[in-house]
Amino acid sequence: MIDTSKPAMQSVRSSSTRQGVKHSLHRYRFLLLALLVVCLLPLTLRSGSLATEVLVFALAALGCNLLLGHTGLLSFGQGIFFGLGSYCAGLVLTKTAFPLPVALFASIVTGAVAAALVGWFSIRQRGTYFVMLTLAFGQLFYFLAYTTPDLTGGDNGLLDIPRPALSVLGKTLVPLTSPWQYYGFVAGLFLVVFWLLMRVSHSVFGRTLLAIRDNEARAAAVGYDVKRFKLMAFVISGAVTGLAGALHALMTGIAPLSNIDYHTSEMILVMTVIGGTGNLFASVLGAAFYVLFADWLSTLWPRWLLLLGIVLIAVSLFMQRGLWGLGERIWQTLCRKPSPESDNDADKDADKEAA
Repeated sequence: MIDTSKPAMQSVRSSSTRQGVKHSLHRYRFLLLALLVVCLLPLTLRSGSLATEVLVFALAALGCNLLLGHTGLLSFGQGIFFGLGSYCAGLVLTKTAFPLPVALFASIVTGAVAAALVGWFSIRQRGTYFVMLTLAFGQLFYFLAYTTPDLTGGDNGLLDIPRPALSVLGKTLVPLTSPWQYYGFVAGLFLVVFWLLMRVSHSVFGRTLLAIRDNEARAAAVGYDVKRFKLMAFVISGAVTGLAGALHALMTGIAPLSNIDYHTSEMILVMTVIGGTGNLFASVLGAAFYVLFADWLSTLWPRWLLLLGIVLIAVSLFMQRGLWGLGERIWQTLCRKPSPESDNDADKDADKEAA
């Protein structure tokens, strides 16, 4: 018989509640970790601009990870979308009277359109030829920006980009004058984008991207339009990276030519690889490590890039899954408990050796 007494029913409800809480924590664990990073940065850093820079490049690394970690596309064109986002936000805020949300939305659309253009040509090749195409597009957009000083400022970049307050109908909602006020605004956008990308990665679309990464020929044989899925991944990545570029321009007050240089693409790729591909929160770790480590090394030695190169060699040789993979191995080692069967087997082996 089933016990229907009041204590038994309360025990069942409490057990189901605990299971529901555990399920929710497991489902949203990466979002909670991202929230933890957002809360820890103000407590551990004195510079609001440095903390904002971590989140800005974390956004760029998230977009790159969607291509590299989930689709298997090694793109050297991320600097294109980052730079165009910077230029678009700067032009909207310096040449027009549109508010801040319009400038950010325009940067997102510009990054998505540029990614659709670059991706439409690049996904028709694979391997080395795909990488070379994205690199060629990066150089093309760089020289276009360099040779149009009336639009982009040329070698000097766009200067004196304002950072207006977030307002509605002339009423200020969120002032963004101080670095920490702007950090709060960027942190909110970062959490929203992170949550949206988590939804994308856990959707049918995201699972299909993983299938294309693991075995493109099999995914095409099943009936998936591989090129269409790759192009959609490019568009989403370009939109996120364009937003990151716009936020960077607002943070620094300039949109430099270096933002669209292929070195920016390399830097975003390095952040993604250091953190670990295939996991979105790993991109946050990679961006935080790169930005903070570079800032610390630059105070020690002017040629800090040499030391950073040594760190990248160590990651390539000993941490193929990046910082996230290293953390997983450490956690598994700490939580590993010998089972009773293994203990019995060990005792039997010891008895055999003694006999």
